[in-house]
Amino acid sequence: MEIVPGIHQVDGVNGNCFLIVRDELTLIDTGMPRNSAKIVNYIQDILNRKPTDIKTIVLTHFHIDHVGDASDLKKLSGAKVAIHEADADYVAGRKTQPAPRGVKGMIFKVLIPLFFGSRPVEPDIKLNDGDTIAGLTTIHTPGHTPGSICLFDPVSKILFAGDLLMFNGSKIEMGSSLSDPDEVQQSIKKITAIDFDIMLSGHGIPLRPDASLKVREFAKSLP
Repeated sequence: MEIVPGIHQVDGVNGNCFLIVRDELTLIDTGMPRNSAKIVNYIQDILNRKPTDIKTIVLTHFHIDHVGDASDLKKLSGAKVAIHEADADYVAGRKTQPAPRGVKGMIFKVLIPLFFGSRPVEPDIKLNDGDTIAGLTTIHTPGHTPGSICLFDPVSKILFAGDLLMFNGSKIEMGSSLSDPDEVQQSIKKITAIDFDIMLSGHGIPLRPDASLKVREFAKSLP
């Protein structure tokens, strides 16, 4: 669906991913593995563009529901893959992704590689806080993962929030499976300095209008 002119969300990939449609295409996150065809079909059938029009794939963090199709889409498009430097070794396969604790962690270790294993992909660009990528400002927001980022588009005044926050239709929530809740809270407070009209997250639905005001109110409720 088109959220605002030039900003599209591809549905059905088990994790929100977004296309910025300008002279070149920028893809933010790639969903779970085995969904690359849905993204390609959207580009061809809805946008009337070619997969090779994707020039940049930006990953907000290393979790499988965000990087699952990055390798396939890089091969199809020739796009450069960008991720924060603290998460780069995880998507490249040089570090093993930590699993959740307890029973959920045991299920994760067994089922994820069996059914949803994603191919490692070597990042072309390692981002840091304040870097500009495809016209987007990188905001390092660690806590969910060490290298989690948000991306701010000054043209559309949209904040792509990754899994830092989500809006479920009635309230704002912090991302699930937090590795460091205190760090997440600091990251949330960090983005309150930005004025954005819409927040698009890795899960949930768009938060609009006056998204930054609503996030500031949410931040005030944190310890």
